[in-house]
Amino acid sequence: MNSNGATTSGANGGGDSAAPRRQSKQPKYSRFTQQELPACKPLLTPGWVITTFMLVGALFIPIGVISLVASHRVVEIVHQYETDCLPPQYRINKAAKVTYIKSDMPKSCTQTLKVPKHMKRPIYVYYQLDNFYQNHRRYVKSRNDQQLMKAGSENETDSCKPEATTGSLPIVPCGLIAWSLFNDTYSFYKGNKPLIVNKKDISWKSDREHKFGKDVYPKNFQSGGLIGGAKLNASIPLSEQEDLIVWMRTAALPTFRKLYGRIEEDLQENDTIKVTLLNNYNTYTFNGKKKVVLSTTSFLGGKNNFLGIAYLTVGGLCFFLAMVFFLVHIIKPRPLGDPAYLSWNRNSPEVRSS
Repeated sequence: MNSNGATTSGANGGGDSAAPRRQSKQPKYSRFTQQELPACKPLLTPGWVITTFMLVGALFIPIGVISLVASHRVVEIVHQYETDCLPPQYRINKAAKVTYIKSDMPKSCTQTLKVPKHMKRPIYVYYQLDNFYQNHRRYVKSRNDQQLMKAGSENETDSCKPEATTGSLPIVPCGLIAWSLFNDTYSFYKGNKPLIVNKKDISWKSDREHKFGKDVYPKNFQSGGLIGGAKLNASIPLSEQEDLIVWMRTAALPTFRKLYGRIEEDLQENDTIKVTLLNNYNTYTFNGKKKVVLSTTSFLGGKNNFLGIAYLTVGGLCFFLAMVFFLVHIIKPRPLGDPAYLSWNRNSPEVRSS
């Protein structure tokens, strides 16, 4: 203190100004952190809820009807033949069937199909396999995409075991998927006239151009002691072997169809179609089924009732709920925002007395 009793200040006349300023720990203001952003807070009144359900029902029900009508207009012939194409003496049991399919006996078989309705071209020919699990992990991984795309990659067979090499020579295409290529064949006749099956462009264009090389040719394929399925022409590049390309796009479910070709000719109602097929593919070992399918298409694709049924189910349910809510609202209306319906007010004396 000085002689007058005043407190002596610092040398520069401001003792507090020399002290270091403390950093504030308060976060920087933000509308996001303070939850002040604009938001949509719809008030779900009975009118809005009933109207929304009615609109969904009014939209979904017509879509479901249109989908079902389109599906029912698709004409489809499905013929199962794995048993019919066996000689009677080999239909006894599984062992007899396997013995036949592995023998050198003639496998040619003729089946008759009846056209139920007029079928407009193009008519798509599929083969269908049941109980065949192409989605098995080991099966799906048994391929090498690098080998399929690029010439000079024929030795890339590490992921193809057990169908990687024959002796010391690499297999192209390697792997279980290619090795098990479907090898039943179909020839169609209407009377004495053959129906030409167009097998051009039956695979995805992206697969032909980007997944299978134009300069990659089959080598040592199906040349081992155990033959899995069809053989490939060693003089044709993989990008043009469309049966292989279709087969290599594995199916997700154990029952699947794959495109075999197209018939570019109309078939009339009650036409009789004869199918001469070679029953080569061994599905008897795993109790599989084989079917040949002839089908037209609609703007939604092939025959499939699920989409239409799903739309009708959802639309019908929404319409039903709209009617229920409407009746409840008419019969027993409830004031909007009435605090008497709050759980902590339902048992209070004031609410009961009122």
